[in-house]
Amino acid sequence: MYIEQGYKGKQDFWRYMVGLAIIFVGWQILGMIPLVVALVSKSESLATIPMGIPGMSKLLGSNLFLFLMLLSFAFGLVATFFTASVLHQQTITALTTSRNKIDWKRVGFSFFLWAIISVVLLGVDVFLSPENYVLNFQLEPFLILAVVAILFIPIQTSFEEYFLRGYLMQGIGLLAKNRWVPLVVTSLIFGLLHLANPEVEKLGYGIMVFYIGTGFFLGILTLMDKGLELALGFHAANNLLTALLVTADWTAFQTDSIYRDVSDPELGLDVFIPIFVIFPILLYVFSKKYNWTNWKERLTGAVLSKEVFMEENISEIGEE
Repeated sequence: MYIEQGYKGKQDFWRYMVGLAIIFVGWQILGMIPLVVALVSKSESLATIPMGIPGMSKLLGSNLFLFLMLLSFAFGLVATFFTASVLHQQTITALTTSRNKIDWKRVGFSFFLWAIISVVLLGVDVFLSPENYVLNFQLEPFLILAVVAILFIPIQTSFEEYFLRGYLMQGIGLLAKNRWVPLVVTSLIFGLLHLANPEVEKLGYGIMVFYIGTGFFLGILTLMDKGLELALGFHAANNLLTALLVTADWTAFQTDSIYRDVSDPELGLDVFIPIFVIFPILLYVFSKKYNWTNWKERLTGAVLSKEVFMEENISEIGEE
């Protein structure tokens, strides 16, 4: 089981408290210094620094802003790995998966499956509603965007997965002694972390259904597949294709993408269809490919005690 992989490190409560502080400092303090320095250097005074993402992106240029924004997640990922390996003395493999090694084929399958679906969905929407899009492609800015996005967006999404559905899910699961509490808590946190996105201001709090629902989808992937691999691949594909394919004046990613969405934003069916239609279909596809069974136990059941888990692991090693 995935949550029980936390037993392969030190689980003292104080370690999780210190670990959260380390990750926060790395992500939100050290990681933000380059962005703050750049904003200050470009502004006449502290009072003139724009607070919103669109304003900061316009001040620095979309590619530089994207790079500096994503850089903070690199600090966060390093802090998460440091916390797990040094403070908890847990291997990165145990933080990632219940398998003996990270299954990169799973990461790749999930990535390319969602990348293909994303391209098809956008293509259909552009074909059916061409008035909502303008071609935004400019070769040089796009190539710079591609380099930044390909290098750093997987780091950003990996940090979110390792922190939320890795570090926090294992820690909360071991504390709660069940699986549904960490699933609910990490999904809610994932949604709340998007509260500052300009999409929320533009579309209203109804968009939180999408963010929290996506958190549940990624959490279900993790618990059912007993590892982060599918969530890592899906999340990277989702954000990377979003950055490269389409942008809008009211989205978190302000990029030199191929298309710009110029439609009047509204909270419509396109926000809820992924949660209630596409994601359930994807779960079905993954379940058939990877032979998932016993959904209730994997999603809501009790977490094994450390003694039982260690005994089972010793037995499995002996059988090998």
